[in-house]
Amino acid sequence: MRAANAAHCLPPHLPAPPKGRTVVVGAGKAAAAMAATVEAHWPGPLSGLVVTRDGHSVPCRRIEVVEASHPVPDARGREAAGRILAAVRGLGPDDLVLCLVSGGGSALLTLPAPGIALAEKQAINRALLRSGAPIGAFNTVRKHLSAIKGGRLAAAAHPARVVALLISDVPGDDPAIIASGPTVADPSTHQDALALLERHAIAIPEAVRARLASGEDETPKPGDPRLARASVEIIATPRRSLEAAGETARAFGYATTILGDRIEGEAREVGRAHAELARRQAARGGARAILSGGELTVTIAGEGKGGPNAEYLLALAVALDGHPGIDALACDTDGIDGSEDNAGAVIAPDTLARARALGLDATAHLAANNSHGFFEALDDLVMTGPTRTNVNDLRVILVGKPPGADTAS
Repeated sequence: MRAANAAHCLPPHLPAPPKGRTVVVGAGKAAAAMAATVEAHWPGPLSGLVVTRDGHSVPCRRIEVVEASHPVPDARGREAAGRILAAVRGLGPDDLVLCLVSGGGSALLTLPAPGIALAEKQAINRALLRSGAPIGAFNTVRKHLSAIKGGRLAAAAHPARVVALLISDVPGDDPAIIASGPTVADPSTHQDALALLERHAIAIPEAVRARLASGEDETPKPGDPRLARASVEIIATPRRSLEAAGETARAFGYATTILGDRIEGEAREVGRAHAELARRQAARGGARAILSGGELTVTIAGEGKGGPNAEYLLALAVALDGHPGIDALACDTDGIDGSEDNAGAVIAPDTLARARALGLDATAHLAANNSHGFFEALDDLVMTGPTRTNVNDLRVILVGKPPGADTAS
């Protein structure tokens, strides 16, 4: 988590102060922490506004912090996005827009395109969340229903210089996907967005269909002169946090395997696949930490509660079936697994036995998408509260014990 903390990773990337004004804007779960870090290290005057998720605010003196709803946008986010867009308009070539972007920004920086109602965006958001659509597809739709995403914020700031500092929460660290790329040219089209909605069987309101079918008012594309003075720096990535976790594991005596930071797919399917990897490693012997990141999804079929990390772990536990010597943790690094109040959960070889003693059927809970209820009953949820950063999921499977380790722990 330290590797992705704004106070640690942001200061080396701050640009030199401009001749003119400095306006700070931003959105995401780390936006307030990033703004506070800018204030602490900026040598000259500045002003601005950032929007973050409820509960993720930190005190700032010169930069206003607004809280709004996530993952479904609300009127507070819409108002803040409108004010941010207004703040960057009318600037000159000697001015600087410092844009602080992190995961969660897509929902928080919500400004419906002309003719689209907030309620329509909310309905599409909810449907996409339930569909299991990958984040790239999700954000393609969001860009084309927005007046600020997909490069539109940078276009509005022209001719000012725009420097975007990004904490990545997406597989591959594509700046056009992180928070739907408010300062980045967008190669996708209205037709792409419409096709994605249809592919995932999302109900499309008439106004939304008309906008996407028209092809008008497209997002700024690569080569757009309004984006010529916009630059992007990614200051924290899932990969770097996985490497930091690996360094910690090695300090405790574990050999490490990093499966990658781009793992996507259905949480339960990935959990089953990782159970097989862990079993094979256990058969080889030794002590090894198997680390992975990425963004898993859950296609909701049941009526239970639980985010992708808890569902992954429940599927992992069922597939391991009490295999000795294998423990695991899966958490979202923002401290919120999906839309629940936990970061994730943990499992151990005795997880299923303890569940049975309480009358819990792990397989039934998995079928009902009720991983949160399962781990809550066991008191095995990981509760961190907001971490004020976000580099996606962290999954750790510990196989075996290092020499000299306390086997009772």
